[in-house]
Amino acid sequence: MSAACRGAVRTLRVPGCHGYAAEFSPYLPGRLACATAQHYGIAGCGTLLILDQNESGLRLFRSFDWNDGLFDVTWSENNEHILVTCSGDGSLQLWDTARATGPLQVYKEHTQEVYSVDWSQTRCEQLVVSGSWDQTIKLWDPTVGKSLCTFRGHESVIYSTIWSPHIPGCFASASGDQTLRIWDVKTTGVRIVVPAHQAEILSCDWCKYNENLLVTGAVDCSLRGWDLRNVREPVFELLGHTYAIRRVKFSPFHASVLASCSYDFTVRFWNFSKPDPLLETVEHHTEFTCGLDLSLQSPTQVADCAWDETIKIYDPLCLTMPA
Repeated sequence: MSAACRGAVRTLRVPGCHGYAAEFSPYLPGRLACATAQHYGIAGCGTLLILDQNESGLRLFRSFDWNDGLFDVTWSENNEHILVTCSGDGSLQLWDTARATGPLQVYKEHTQEVYSVDWSQTRCEQLVVSGSWDQTIKLWDPTVGKSLCTFRGHESVIYSTIWSPHIPGCFASASGDQTLRIWDVKTTGVRIVVPAHQAEILSCDWCKYNENLLVTGAVDCSLRGWDLRNVREPVFELLGHTYAIRRVKFSPFHASVLASCSYDFTVRFWNFSKPDPLLETVEHHTEFTCGLDLSLQSPTQVADCAWDETIKIYDPLCLTMPA
């Protein structure tokens, strides 16, 4: 593994590890988790990488191996050492970064690849939601060895499951069935179905500043914003990517700024309130860019990872300049 710092970009190269997801720690500034898979996730094992950054670049703090590709990762919201990953073998894994071995627990109920996992951000609950290619979503309490309930309704694979940062017990999901769906754990039924694209939807996220606003990213190369109070038409559409959008994240610091990464190898930054919404295009990967996160600690810091075996942390120009 080699780390380099080119300008403002800190890079770690991890041979044999193709990046699928990156997530900053909500507790420790500069700590990053990255879920990876061998052989582009088609076969082989997976590795969870825990990275720390310093003045000279990125360093590997700890790594954990699993016997199948790891496709997503989420940090605990109540313990700085705990993470959950999800895997191609249909399982979720609970890890402790304070221990060199693991996992602490494995949850195996999905019957196909688990592509998404997210830990609830509202403090009154400790819940994890997972989305699978078996067309189901499962709700978990990490202290309980089995799922609490299963949500059915999607008619194709589920790529993304994201908790609302505003409403306890509410989460969104995005699927190959071309819909965005909003769910409530108290009813175990779907609340809202949005026919958001005429293509598979690979990612969705909630706005941190508006409980009714979500964004979807799809195989049709478009990003669309949705106001849950009226879902007949998108409130914005962002065009510019040339291949499928793999992941989209709203900024924690700017109400109308978001970032997206794509199979076109780029990361793009947008301000959907502007007439010309594309702020910046970052082209520093040579393969599909799958993982993306914006730091909760620094208003300017971004992390991404790609199939080119590199993980990068950087400060895009558009986030370092005044709005």
